[in-house]
Amino acid sequence: MGSYTLTAAIGPIQPAIAKLTNLKFLRLSWTNISGPIPDFLAQLKSLTFLDLAFNDLSGSIPSSLSQLPNLDALHLDRNKLTGQIPDSFGNFNKVPDLYLSHNQLSGKIPISFGNLNLSVIDLSRNKLEGDASMLFGSNKTTQIIEVSRNLLEFELSAVKFPESLTSLDLSHNKIYGRIPQGLTALDLQYLNVSYNRLCGQIPVGGKLQSFEKYQYFHNKCLCGSPLPSCKPASQI
Repeated sequence: MGSYTLTAAIGPIQPAIAKLTNLKFLRLSWTNISGPIPDFLAQLKSLTFLDLAFNDLSGSIPSSLSQLPNLDALHLDRNKLTGQIPDSFGNFNKVPDLYLSHNQLSGKIPISFGNLNLSVIDLSRNKLEGDASMLFGSNKTTQIIEVSRNLLEFELSAVKFPESLTSLDLSHNKIYGRIPQGLTALDLQYLNVSYNRLCGQIPVGGKLQSFEKYQYFHNKCLCGSPLPSCKPASQI
């Protein structure tokens, strides 16, 4: 059996699923399943896709999920998950697209994520705090980074971005510093840095002036197109 999709269920994930050892595709999304994410899912070593999104799952994320060696995508978004992101998630054998948004996850993003070359990571709408700069790096091939609506607080000025980055949402955090000049070299399709504590002139070039002003506004002292021009005292 290669795939298993469940569209209606109530209660916890049943242990019988662990017997499907050849399962490659497991989707238990948009149901009423509840309770914790069980450790026995880590026994499904053939899984390439695991989707538990849009449910009522609660409790912490089991660190054992990082033992799935063939995972291409992991969807745990839109549940009621709490606690920290497991440190073990920095040790995936094959790095999956990671969707953990719309939960109640807290604490810091594991430093071990600096080891990951993620293609897509969505940590938005949680309660994560501290540094997220380890998600970036000029040596990575990440395309989408979404960390909006958290409590993240770090300096953006010196961050080096992957050349492959096409979508970046840092909005509604406590990020400070300046927007790096390096963003002008990227073929960005989407950018939102609003509702932070950024300051200084928006770098001129690339796609940065093509975005709407609302994608920059509500910062400490950010200025320059598409926002109003910088005052002389701000050009330091």
